[in-house]
Amino acid sequence: MMVSSEFPHRRVSVPLIVSLLLLLYLLFILFQSECAMKKIEAIIKPFKLDDVREALTEIGITGMTVSEVKGFGRQKGHTEIYRGAEYAVDFLPKVKVELIIADEDVERVIDVIIENARSGKIGDGKIFVLPVEEAIRIRTGERSEAAI
Repeated sequence: MMVSSEFPHRRVSVPLIVSLLLLLYLLFILFQSECAMKKIEAIIKPFKLDDVREALTEIGITGMTVSEVKGFGRQKGHTEIYRGAEYAVDFLPKVKVELIIADEDVERVIDVIIENARSGKIGDGKIFVLPVEEAIRIRTGERSEAAI
């Protein structure tokens, strides 16, 4: 039979627990700020690409990936007539612009894309912001923001 004095219960004070939680939170924030990058994916109308690219270049964003894509949202498709026959066009041509940027540039980049991609009509597109865990430049092996 064990005697309770052999295993004394230690009580941890509330201030100590709060201090430890605060320390963990600060370490988390510090780690996040070291490689805080985001991926911006903007789906826009093709004729707006040059305006968006030029405006991004003006604020110092020069690297981007552009893809021709097709899709639909609320705009849905439309019908066209070809050689007298009407047919449905379900997917509309769009352009996807992808950027990897530092956290502090996110709002400015979003504002520039909105300002330059907006026509005010349905189908102007969408912007998605995603976290980026790591970026690596293949040629040099540079990592994080140095790689973008």
